[in-house]
Amino acid sequence: MTFQVWMQGVRQRTELALDKCLPAATHNPARLHEAMRYACLNGGKRLRPILVHAAGAVSGATPEALDACAAAIEMVHVYSLVHDDMPCMDDDTLRRGMPTCHVQFDEATALLVGDALQTQAFITLTDAPLSANAIAELVRTLARASGAAGMAGGQAIDLGSVGRPLNEAELEQMHIMKTGALIRAAIRMGALAGESLDAATLDKLDRYGKVLGLLFQVVDDILDCTGTTEELGKTAGKDAAADKPTYVSLMGLSGAKAFAEDLLAQTQHLIADTGEPGQRLKDIALEIVQRTH
Repeated sequence: MTFQVWMQGVRQRTELALDKCLPAATHNPARLHEAMRYACLNGGKRLRPILVHAAGAVSGATPEALDACAAAIEMVHVYSLVHDDMPCMDDDTLRRGMPTCHVQFDEATALLVGDALQTQAFITLTDAPLSANAIAELVRTLARASGAAGMAGGQAIDLGSVGRPLNEAELEQMHIMKTGALIRAAIRMGALAGESLDAATLDKLDRYGKVLGLLFQVVDDILDCTGTTEELGKTAGKDAAADKPTYVSLMGLSGAKAFAEDLLAQTQHLIADTGEPGQRLKDIALEIVQRTH
């Protein structure tokens, strides 16, 4: 099976898992449920579910356990996008080539969609076919990555940094929290779902996740500068227009590209000894660097 075929299979599994875990649009409150499904089931790269399944190949986790982890972390990711797009934050009207949730519905509904998706993610994890100890560790991992020490905290730093130059250490810390925390958590959750991975391998996967999260953000900054709205499925050039600190504004375009190549080399080194089960993780890092949207 080629890497592209495998990724598409994970996307299809994730779509089915999300469809199963989300409330039906016909159930009250119908408008909220419809909006939750609109936000979650309209495609996307599904990077975090793909990472869950790739790490699960290393840990020997069952597909059913990985489906639960993938759906849960994607719900948290989607909730963050719904809130990020709202007028009080990034004020964007396009996401994945479609109207953002608050545009398609309304601001109050979009706010509730984010709230409901966050809690639905943890409901999904507690229903995973795993031991109580494994579920507790998965819940802890996702909660830490989502909160003030992770994604939400990183977004707060981002909002407070508009128009203010950040040095490389400050920019890295912001993105390790804002974008990197969920990417790192996806890999850790896939590893934990196997319930038998040794501590040394778990540590290497965790460090790989940290570097990969940073790599993803550097490439995202590059694409915001070089891509078109049509290619990206979201408004291009928005970071520069909003005077947000990015790796391109800090290092220049050529410097950001060189940094991405260095981070890619680090990911490959960290999982060099995972053998065939870790091949998908190597492929994902290459895919991130080569992506165009």
